[in-house]
This record gives sequence, structure tokens and C-alpha cells, in this order.
Amino acid sequence: MARRQRYSTDLTDAQWQRIQAAWPLPKNGRTGRPRKYALREVLNTILYQLRTGCAWRLLPHDLVPWTVAWEHFGRWRDQGTLPLLHEALYEQVRANEGRQVAPSAAALDSQAVRTTEKGGQKVTSAAKP
Repeated sequence: MARRQRYSTDLTDAQWQRIQAAWPLPKNGRTGRPRKYALREVLNTILYQLRTGCAWRLLPHDLVPWTVAWEHFGRWRDQGTLPLLHEALYEQVRANEGRQVAPSAAALDSQAVRTTEKGGQKVTSAAKP
């Protein structure tokens, strides 16, 4: 793939090294056929889409094709790979921001806590003979 201009959503070299160490190995121990697109570029494309919120089909042409990114995103989501990648970068991001690696507190907003759909007492009809 030709060199392209870097986006602010692209992984840094340090982030990519950290992710590579956490990347799950293939279950069968084989790597299969050579990849057409580098995993780093696929992940950069997914990160761009997630950050910008653009439609998959409207991704910039210098990123990997949207169909490739969408396929990988779906597979990684279903296999639980995305949370593993998040965990691999979580501590590094907090440390870079000058924060403690582990959060010391959490807050819940009453708007964020799910309750019943209806408010008040439940309305029921009287039994009919």
C-alpha cells in the first residue's frame, strides 16, 4: 500500500507495538495466506470511522476499502478482540494523560441507569366475567 498522509486517529508506533503484543494468535497456529492489507491499516481505518462517525461507504479512498474494514470490525467484535485491544491501550493512554493507571472513582448519572419504560403505577383492567 502506498504511503498516505497520517490521520489524527492513526495508531502511534508505541500503540501499535503494544497492540501487537496483545493480539490473539490464530487458533490453529497457522497464519493462512498473506494479507492484502496490513492489520495496522485496517485498524487505522476502523478507528477513523469510529472517531468521525462517517458512513462506512464514505471512508476516505486512501484508507483500506470499507468492505475490508467492515468485515474485520464485525469479526473482531464477534470474537471479542476489540475489548482485548482496548485493554492493551487503556493504561498507556491514562499514563500519557498524566492520570493514575487505574481510575480511583466512578460516577453514575441517573439518566444513564436504565429503569422501566413506564412511570407511575401499572394500570390494569378489572377482570371481566
